[in-house]
Amino acid sequence: MEASSGSTKQAAAAKDPSRRTFTEAARRAQIVNAAIEVIADAGYAKASFARIARAAGLSSTGMISYHFAGKDDLMREVVAEVSRVADAHVRPRMEERTGARARLRAFIEASVGLADAYPKHVPAMVDVLAHLRDDDPSRRDVLGTLESAADVQIERMREAQRSGEFREFDPRVMATAIRAAVDATVTRAGREPDFDAEAAGRELADLFDHATRRTER
Repeated sequence: MEASSGSTKQAAAAKDPSRRTFTEAARRAQIVNAAIEVIADAGYAKASFARIARAAGLSSTGMISYHFAGKDDLMREVVAEVSRVADAHVRPRMEERTGARARLRAFIEASVGLADAYPKHVPAMVDVLAHLRDDDPSRRDVLGTLESAADVQIERMREAQRSGEFREFDPRVMATAIRAAVDATVTRAGREPDFDAEAAGRELADLFDHATRRTER
C-alpha cells in the first residue's frame, strides 16, 4: 500500500506542480540543471541517469526515477526550463527599451548574450530537440512557442514600417534571417571557448539595424 500511495503522490505532483513540496521542487530543479550540464558536455546520447545522478551529487538513480517517469519526461523538463530561462533573460531587456529599433537590438543582443549568461542551456536544448520525436508534446510546444514569437516579431516589424521607423521589406523573411543568425551565433559560442558573445551580439544587432531601419534620402 505504501508503494502504491507513493506512486500516486508522485504522479499527482508530476501533473500538478502546485502539489509539490518545496523540497520536491528543489530536488527536481537540481536534477534538471544537472541534466542540462551533462547534455551540453557529453551529448544527449550519453546523458544517462547514472551520469546525471553523479552530476547532481545523488547517491543513486532512484531519486531521478522518483521525480521523473523516464528520460523523455526529464528531457521535457529540460526544454521547459531552458525556455523559461531564455524568456526571463530576453523579455525584460526588450521591455525596458522604447522604439522598434531599440527593441530589436535588445532582442538580438540578449538572445546572443544567453551564451554568456547560461553557456550550457542553449546547446543542451538544441541537442534535446534534435532527438525528440516529431510528435513529442515538448517539441511541438517549443516549435509552437517559437512560431508565436516570430508572429509577434513580424507584427511589430509591420507596425514599425507603418510608422516609418523601418524601411519596406518582407517581415517574415527578415524575422527568419534574424532567428537563423542568432541561432548560428549561439551555436558557435558553444563550440569556441574564447568566443566573445557580447561583441558578436552587438555586431549582429548593428547588422540588422542597418538592414531594417529607414534611412533618409
